Amino acid sequence: MTDSSLLSGCWNYAIQFANRRIAISDGCTGHLSWPSKVVEALEAMAKGPDHSHVNCGEVLSIAISDMRASLSLPEPLAPYAPQGYALFFDELISGADSTKWFAEVIPQLAPLLLRLPSLLDVHYQNTQAYGYFLRILGPQQPGMVLLSQELIGALLACSLFCLFPVSNRGVKYLPTINFDHLFASLYDSYNESQEHKVRCIVHYFERICSEMPKGSVSFERKLLSLEHHPSQSHASYPNADFWAKSTVPLCHFQVHSSGLIEDNCTGALEVDFANEYLGGGALHRGCEEIRFMINPELVAGMLFLPSMEENEAIEIVGAERFSGYKGYASSFRFSGDYVDNRSVDFLGRRQTRIVAIDALCSPRMKQYKLKYLLRETNKAFCGFLDQSKYRQYKRLYQDNELGPCQLDQDNNDGDISRDEILLNRASSTFIETNEANEGECMPKVVQKSNENGGQFMEPENCFGIATGNWGCGAFGGDPELKTIIQWLAASQALRPFISYYTFGHEALKNLTQPCRFILVLPSFNIVASRCINAYSFTLGP
Repeated sequence: MTDSSLLSGCWNYAIQFANRRIAISDGCTGHLSWPSKVVEALEAMAKGPDHSHVNCGEVLSIAISDMRASLSLPEPLAPYAPQGYALFFDELISGADSTKWFAEVIPQLAPLLLRLPSLLDVHYQNTQAYGYFLRILGPQQPGMVLLSQELIGALLACSLFCLFPVSNRGVKYLPTINFDHLFASLYDSYNESQEHKVRCIVHYFERICSEMPKGSVSFERKLLSLEHHPSQSHASYPNADFWAKSTVPLCHFQVHSSGLIEDNCTGALEVDFANEYLGGGALHRGCEEIRFMINPELVAGMLFLPSMEENEAIEIVGAERFSGYKGYASSFRFSGDYVDNRSVDFLGRRQTRIVAIDALCSPRMKQYKLKYLLRETNKAFCGFLDQSKYRQYKRLYQDNELGPCQLDQDNNDGDISRDEILLNRASSTFIETNEANEGECMPKVVQKSNENGGQFMEPENCFGIATGNWGCGAFGGDPELKTIIQWLAASQALRPFISYYTFGHEALKNLTQPCRFILVLPSFNIVASRCINAYSFTLGP
C-alpha cells in the first residue's frame, strides 16, 4: 500500500484500529512516507535559513501553505493564520529570539518531522501487543494510548505546520488539532494572554530541540458502563439509590486558600476543569486551559480523543511541564522556563496524573435537581475511580448494601476485604500540614499500626485528588455544591484524601469549618449524602 500523505495514511490507520481492531503488520507503517516535495522542503529547512530562506514568520507561513498543497489538504487555513505567524515571529518576539528560532529551532523540527514514519513504525511495533497503540479512542470505548515524548514532539510539530487533515474531525466529535486558529487569533483580535499562550508553545519546541525528552505519556479513556454484565472489567454507572445507601466513609479533606493544583507535591490525581472536548479552547481564543499551554504534550490527546459523554472521563499520565506562568484567563502570562523534576515510573511516565472531567455549563437552578446532581457526581466518580482496581473492589461497588461479613465471605480469590479497604483509607491515614507555608501545605498519607501491631501500607499507586472549583467560574456552578460532589466521588473511589484549592473564592473562605464538623460526626458519609438530597428535595427530579 502506498499513500502520498503520511498524515492521511496515519489517520486512516487510526480509524481502522478503532473501528475494526485490525493489526498492522510489521512492514505496513514503513509504506507511509511524505510526498517528495514535502521531503525536499523539510530537508532544506534542516540545513538552515540560508538554504531554505525560511527566516521569518511571513516566509514560514508560505512554506506551510506549500507543504499543505503538496499533501493535497483541501481545507484552507483559518482566516488570518498567515498574518498571525508573521505577527508573532516578526514583531511580537525580539529580533534576537526570532533569529534564533529560524536558525536553531526550525532546523531541528524539520528532521523530527522527517523521522515521523520511523517513529510511527517503532511505536506500533512496541505497543501493538499490549493494546496501547495510536488509534481513535472513540465514545464508549475504554482504552489507553501510550506515546513516546519524541513521537508527541513530532505530532505537535505537525500541528505547528498545520499538516493534519481536518475535514472530518467535526463529524467525529474531535477537537481542533492544527495551530492555525491559535496564530490567527493573534492578528484577528489580539490580546496579550493569547500571545503568551503562543509563547508557551514556542518555548516547548525550543526545549525539545535543545534536548529531546526520553519518556512517555499515556492517554486513557475511562467510562462507567451504562449496562451491567457480571464479567465486565469496569464499574457501572451508579444510580441515586447507590449513592443514598453508600456506607463508604468520607476521605480526608484539606483546604488550601492559596497555591495551585499543579504545584501539589503528593503525586495526587490533578483535576482538569474541562469541557466535553479535551483541551476546550486551548487552540483557539480560550484562556481557561492553562494546563495545555504549560504541559503542551496534553495537546497530543486532542488528535485522537473525541468529546466525552456523560459517563466518561480522560486521564493523562506523564505530561511534562515546560513553562512557568502567572495570572489566569486575561491576565495569563508566560514567565519563563520550568524544569519538571517529578520522578518517572516503569513506563517512563512522569508522576503527573491529570484527569479531565467536564461539568454542566450554565446549569442555573437545574444543578440542584436530582438528575443533574447524579450526573455531576458520577462524572467526578468516573474520573476519580482507578478502574485497574475494579476486580479488587467490585464487591464493594456491587454489594453496597451488604454488611462486612457478607462481603468477606469466601474471600479466597485475592480480593481485599471491605474492612481492609475502609480501614486502610480512613482509620490508617491522617493529614499532615505545613502550617509555616500555607500556600504549599499538602496532605501526606502516613503509615500507622493497627491495634494488633500490623502495618497498614498505602499501595504505591494509591493517590489522592488535587482539585478546586470544578464547574464553577465561567461554567456557573455552585462552588459549595461542587465541593460536596467531588468529596463524595473521591471517597467512593476510595481515594485517601482531597486537596482542595479554593483560589480565593469568597463562598469557600470558611470551607474548613463545615468539613471539620462533618468529619467528627458518626456515619459522616450519610450526612454528606443527605446534604445532596437536601439540595434536590424542593426541586424534585
